[in-house]
Amino acid sequence: MKDKTARSTILLPVFLPAAIVMILLVVGTAINPEAAGELFSSVLTFTTETFGWFYMLAVAIFLLFIIVLAFSSYGNIKLGPDHGEAEYKFLEWFAMLFSAGYGIALLFYGVAEPVIHFASPPLSTPETIHAAKEAMQIAYFHWGFHIWAIYGVVGLSLAYFAFRHGLPLSMRSTLYPLIGEKIHGPIGHTVDVFAILGTLFGIATSLGLSVSQINAGLNYLLPDIVPVNTTVQVIAIAVITAAALVSVLAGMDKGVKRLSILNMVLATSLMVFVFIVGPTIFILNAFMENTGSYLGNIVERTFSLQAYESSDWIGSWTLFIFAWTIAWAPFVGLFIAKISRGRTIREFVLGVMLVPTFFTFFWFAVFGDTALHMIMMDGYTSLISEVQNNQAIALFKLFENLPFTQFVSSLTILLIITFFVTSSDSGSLVIDSLAAGGRSDTPWWQRTFWVVTEGAVAAVLLLAGGLTALQTAAIVSALPFAVIILISIFGMWRALRIEGHRDQSLDNDNRLPPHLLKPSAWRDRIDYITEQPTRDKVLMYIKNVVMPSMVEVSEKFAETGWITDVNYDAINNRAVLELHRGDDVEFWYEVRLSEHEAPDYTEATAGELPQEHHHRAEVYLRRGGQTYDLYGYKTESVINDIIDQFEKYLHFLNVSPDSLPWRMQEHDEDITLEQGSVFDK
Repeated sequence: MKDKTARSTILLPVFLPAAIVMILLVVGTAINPEAAGELFSSVLTFTTETFGWFYMLAVAIFLLFIIVLAFSSYGNIKLGPDHGEAEYKFLEWFAMLFSAGYGIALLFYGVAEPVIHFASPPLSTPETIHAAKEAMQIAYFHWGFHIWAIYGVVGLSLAYFAFRHGLPLSMRSTLYPLIGEKIHGPIGHTVDVFAILGTLFGIATSLGLSVSQINAGLNYLLPDIVPVNTTVQVIAIAVITAAALVSVLAGMDKGVKRLSILNMVLATSLMVFVFIVGPTIFILNAFMENTGSYLGNIVERTFSLQAYESSDWIGSWTLFIFAWTIAWAPFVGLFIAKISRGRTIREFVLGVMLVPTFFTFFWFAVFGDTALHMIMMDGYTSLISEVQNNQAIALFKLFENLPFTQFVSSLTILLIITFFVTSSDSGSLVIDSLAAGGRSDTPWWQRTFWVVTEGAVAAVLLLAGGLTALQTAAIVSALPFAVIILISIFGMWRALRIEGHRDQSLDNDNRLPPHLLKPSAWRDRIDYITEQPTRDKVLMYIKNVVMPSMVEVSEKFAETGWITDVNYDAINNRAVLELHRGDDVEFWYEVRLSEHEAPDYTEATAGELPQEHHHRAEVYLRRGGQTYDLYGYKTESVINDIIDQFEKYLHFLNVSPDSLPWRMQEHDEDITLEQGSVFDK
């Protein structure tokens, strides 16, 4: 029998186009790297000059949308069923999204960008106090809220449609409110192909920057042994790609999570060290001033394209960084969506936007302002020319003027490598999932293919034209994907409006069984409220009262032409009623045994041991648990509750002009069980 772990999960209409483009790029560039380099350079110039305004406008829309969403009433909606819980603890969650987001960029640009802008600012006089302030404002702008808004809108859309509505965890799902089931056809395939290509080029850019910095660091530590050239860098790509392969085969929890936590520990340790041994008070003062300047000028910088100046600065810096981020967005967005299940939209936005952004601001204050302090106050002006000649060496040159230079430089190289591996392995998992139609249970050889492909693309682009080729790949691949993100924003807004109608229509006030609401039944109400039924009692109630009630309801609906289905799931201790009619109405009503910690006020009946758990017969609909207990309802009351929920469901379909069938996919039952597993014992 064939091993299930080796069976292909490839979605050919997505895998083949993406693989063919990658293979042609690698082979074509390897055959004639000089011609490829010239082509990359001309394409880069055309794209930045023609579509620069579009990139800036798109990023502004992303930022505005995600802020409005967080502080709207939709912020309380969970990325999953209403009863779901966060899968990862906050620190684990933050470590993984940060490592995937731009850990490599901070190491590469933390010193280099402020120094370069200080020496050649776009507006101020070079090497002045105004130039220093402008340099830090630019660095904050490039790596602040805008970057995480790009990641955030993609990750939020993916998590919402996948975990809230049971659609595949794939970029195509974000278009479901607009094109419905057509996401499973050519349009959906095309969207995922662009997502794969953008991710591959974005990661290739990061890997290219990383190996150049690793090469510079090794040359700094071992100048007589390790030269600075593309051969060393390609070897570094090969070696670290092999390490990434080991991590990706280990899986999300064993490989990616552990490496991400290691990254955060090393990065934070490095930052704290420089903060302590560097100009600490100056760093704190500069951090406060730079943050205020960033917030005060954020609107102007968001829409600034230097339209009245003949300079390619905006294309080499702002547009490149934003486009690079957009190219990374399917990877980082899908990755943080995977790890954000169970959080509310507001938690997601605040976590993704605020924590990484202010960590980044402090990182640039520690490294960038320490470098500027060395230049302006300590007379270390040679740092400017050294960084201009080779940006990759900037961080190591900074360490020359700090204690424990050799040890800290070695630690930095290790950190760059672990960031490299984390980006490669998490990116491979995402690309592999996209190429498999959103599935995560892919065989080892598929993940291996994408890890190796990433390394090969990074190597050939590095050989073809170095940073220019990498910039071109990132910027050009980001253009179509920026359009896709804008469309997905519209789709998510439409879906949230539908959800608002649903909440109004399906809101229930069920508290007690109807027969206990009579004024004369107050004694029975006290008994009902204080009773703690055993597991066996609740199970018998579901089998002997709920199931017959569902059968009776289904028989009546069947008489009027409805397709009905009633089942009892003994494994998960639940009774399920489904009603179908056409493509638009698929009603699901479930009563499930749930188990909770017994409240402190529970006391054992005489002669009995106290119960450790409290059991309920909870009602679940498609959107998750409804938080009320059906136990104690008589047959007629159960039937009326089913009809009430069904009537509210129909009302939702009628009052919502944008109503959609929001159907679970083929694996909907598995999703429902998995989402409810917190309550199942």
